[in-house]
Amino acid sequence: MSAAPLPTLMVVPTGIGCEIGGYAGDALPSARLLAAASGCLITHPNVMNGAALYWSDPRIQYVEGYGLDRFAVGDWALRPVRRQRIGLLLDAGIEAELAQRQIQVAEACHASLGLDIGPVLRSDQPLGVSLARGASGASWGNLEHPDALLRAGERLRDAGATAIAVVARFPEDLGSKALTSYRQGSGVDALAGAEAVISHLLVRHLQMPCAHAPALAPLPLDPQLDPRAAGEELGYTFLACVLVGLSRAPDLIDTSAALTGDVQASQIGAAVVPEGALGGEALLACVERGIPVISVANPSLLSVTPAVLGLSSGVLPASSYSEAAGLLVALREGISPAALGRPLPPLREIQ
Repeated sequence: MSAAPLPTLMVVPTGIGCEIGGYAGDALPSARLLAAASGCLITHPNVMNGAALYWSDPRIQYVEGYGLDRFAVGDWALRPVRRQRIGLLLDAGIEAELAQRQIQVAEACHASLGLDIGPVLRSDQPLGVSLARGASGASWGNLEHPDALLRAGERLRDAGATAIAVVARFPEDLGSKALTSYRQGSGVDALAGAEAVISHLLVRHLQMPCAHAPALAPLPLDPQLDPRAAGEELGYTFLACVLVGLSRAPDLIDTSAALTGDVQASQIGAAVVPEGALGGEALLACVERGIPVISVANPSLLSVTPAVLGLSSGVLPASSYSEAAGLLVALREGISPAALGRPLPPLREIQ
């Protein structure tokens, strides 16, 4: 008889150049492994979105980053659903042909995958996305008209949408060294930080599942393309994975209204995070609650390590996501991780 699921958070922060998870969908194999090990994985679009590629797994809950934080601190619960009705929000700044490509992807997902999509709404003015870099080199961004984004989200909600997929026009930067480096396997996803701003705003305002896909012109062929970047170059849009992820994303429920069957923060059994990215709100909430945190060797621009935070206990190091999966199995089966290492520390007797 298998052990009960161990609800587990998997966080790979966006826009910080993680070796695994710094590209579109390259953390998916790790997520699939952790879902199998835990029986219930709660993760966010940066882990699951692979542009034209995606993976559905009933053991994985797709929760936008702001919603994940609110869940981890105990403000919101997750209510599993059979399906969501996905409203499609298009930036008014997207050119007609490129906007039609987004609509065709949505129609294809409706026809071929049976997803419930609609209505479609264009914002009443261009959102005005701009890109930036923080002092650490992590990507960031701004919106010139966030009010237009929120108005459009409200209209879709009022028209019956239960989840929202956003497509915003992003600046082109075809000749930049940063883009060339990224496509060849080094550097940071310049779009990721601005994408997080867009989805965070909507989820905070509407308390609904939301995720974002950028609208960009297709890139010219690059024979030196890194395999991790290949998923972003298979088609005209990045929307398909967002629609699939949102199609069964859990509802975000105030904890005070939670029902039996909803997943709550008190049920979290473990959290998995890159070893240099332990400073996020969700992870700190887990540390405060005494939830085991598995710190995986996954280099990025950040160096917020257990040592920097002064965490001498409660953090289990793992050299890979494969090792992290083994630790999750141990926790799920009630095996002390300390019993798996050598030498074994002696038992401590108190006076």
